[in-house]
Amino acid sequence: MSRTVPRDQLNLSLAVTSLMKGVVYRDTAETTWQHVIGLAAQVSDYVATLGLSVVVDEAEGYAFLRSRTDDELADLGIPRLVARHQLPLHTSLLLALLRKRLAEHDTSDAGSRLILTGEALRELLTPFFPVSTNEARAADQTDTAVRRVAELGFLRRMPGQDGEYEVRRVIKAFVDAQWLADFDAHLAEYVEIAREETR
Repeated sequence: MSRTVPRDQLNLSLAVTSLMKGVVYRDTAETTWQHVIGLAAQVSDYVATLGLSVVVDEAEGYAFLRSRTDDELADLGIPRLVARHQLPLHTSLLLALLRKRLAEHDTSDAGSRLILTGEALRELLTPFFPVSTNEARAADQTDTAVRRVAELGFLRRMPGQDGEYEVRRVIKAFVDAQWLADFDAHLAEYVEIAREETR
């Protein structure tokens, strides 16, 4: 455990620039986490000038920046800082499947961290490929989706554990409970779209 950072040594620039680079996790960046938590009000005021808000979940141990809605930005007269991009189908699908798996994991007494092997991740997406799909092509598409989800910060490769990934709890903030509740209703639609895209 790192030492506690004294209040008079907290650094707003460190907190903001770390958040600008991505999600700050308590378990992997404990000192930076202390700067973010200790200066949460100042961070919030600072990023608000850029049309952003800070989301902090102390219970789960993560913090990140989120763009305000288009309507809020229009009211403020501020352009969107980061353009929105639509995720590829299999990446979106994997995110949804991981969120559902995390919800199931949380209802069991399996521990606080959800660790999955690369093979388990491939098995999650397998039902969404047509039976006739070339196995090598399906494996490539799955590996690409896993890599993208990891780059987005929702999966973390476990150090020293070849081919194992931790599902980061921040996924709960992006794939919300309402969306998850509707997931089963949209499942058949996803299957059909995925099969059309892989033909």
